[in-house]
Amino acid sequence: MDILQLVDKLEELFNESRPLPLTNNVIVDEDRMLDLIDQMRVAIPDEVKKAQKLIAERDRTMAQAQEEAQRTLQLAREKSDGLVERDAVVAAAESRADQIVQQANLDAEATRQEADDYVVETLTSLEMELERVLNQVRNGIRAVMQQQEEKRAEMQARQGGGNTQV
Repeated sequence: MDILQLVDKLEELFNESRPLPLTNNVIVDEDRMLDLIDQMRVAIPDEVKKAQKLIAERDRTMAQAQEEAQRTLQLAREKSDGLVERDAVVAAAESRADQIVQQANLDAEATRQEADDYVVETLTSLEMELERVLNQVRNGIRAVMQQQEEKRAEMQARQGGGNTQV
């Protein structure tokens, strides 16, 4: 399942939670929340794998571009060696080969930059979502703990009140 879908499910769980009166806290179904967190732990490596695939694709494209440039350069050299024409023809072929190599390098760098930008954007988005979810989880835990403390204090007050009547 996609990490964003899991975040949506977590948000849905939060929205379905019962609010505690007079507070900003809610009561969250612990089992459902822990299940979603476990699913997120599984999904995050998938997002990282996607980013790694993009980087591998970028590297493959760059290698292909350089290989093509090398072939073009080799062909240009072979043709220039075979021709006994003016120096202008040889210079033009070398210039064209250099242009192709430069263009291939520019294209490869652009592809690499796009892949890097995507990886940074995806991981930044993922980080923000995880921080938001973590804050919600922490708030839920605090609310439950506060409720437990209030119940304990209430029970102690009741027990303390019962002992004074004896």
